[in-house]
Amino acid sequence: MITLRQLEFALAVAKHRHFKRAAEECNISQSALSLGIAELEKQLDTQIFERNNKQVLITPIGEELLERAQRISSEINDLMTRAHSHQVPLAYPMTIGIIPTIAPYLLPKVLPSLKQLYPHFELSVVEKQTERLIDQVRYGHIDTAIIALPYPLDGLHAFEFWAEDFFAILPEDDEHIHSGKINSDDLSKTNLLLLGEGHCLTDQVLSVCALSKSEIQSSFSDASLNTLIQMSLAGMGTTLVPKMALEQIKDTKAVHAVPLAEPGPHRRLAFITRLNYARVNDVRLLSEIFGQALATAENEA
Repeated sequence: MITLRQLEFALAVAKHRHFKRAAEECNISQSALSLGIAELEKQLDTQIFERNNKQVLITPIGEELLERAQRISSEINDLMTRAHSHQVPLAYPMTIGIIPTIAPYLLPKVLPSLKQLYPHFELSVVEKQTERLIDQVRYGHIDTAIIALPYPLDGLHAFEFWAEDFFAILPEDDEHIHSGKINSDDLSKTNLLLLGEGHCLTDQVLSVCALSKSEIQSSFSDASLNTLIQMSLAGMGTTLVPKMALEQIKDTKAVHAVPLAEPGPHRRLAFITRLNYARVNDVRLLSEIFGQALATAENEA
């Protein structure tokens, strides 16, 4: 059977047109190289080289065979490079799912750091609700996803990288601005604007406040969280937002962000992926990069 080592010997001889120099390149004795070439020619039943004491010539059929051997060698080298690069952090493209109540507030804070550390990393982002992202991760349609916990995650890895509290967006004349916090009882008496079915943020708000939908005077909307913030800014009601979304109102004087009095953290952010995902170390690395970037952004705010 032809071996890769025999092809390496033949290509070295073709390169140098000299058996001794080819042997030195292959780090073997000249006799061992000659034996390898002879075995290769025997396996092919074809003479590749004409040699005498003065020169080495390549036969016409040898030219064709060596050209193919070079292609095989290049493919093998590429295969090895691909295999080894798998061990290099973030060497391959990755698709990340992110829930809509995280993506627009998280990405501006973390992508500059990611780009600086790994400028060649290719990232694709899809936005979907939590349940759909979990299904896509489970079935291998995407590599990983960023979701908010708590959430059932049977059979998945979860790498937590951030935790934060909820804040109520209140008008300037609301009495709770002066008290510094608002509790769930007072919140339930407001026109509370929350996201519609399928958004885990709504479920988490209700859970943190120990409220059911029937207990509160609220409006559930299919709009985005950013739209609910704008509605609150316009005086149409109160909404609860995660801390990372507060930049949306930082320059607005007509409303204030008041911390929710219920014990926190109110939600935790995590990367999730399959238990048998081959690039789990890349996901763990991303969680560390994102956590550090968020901490830096918070310290600089």
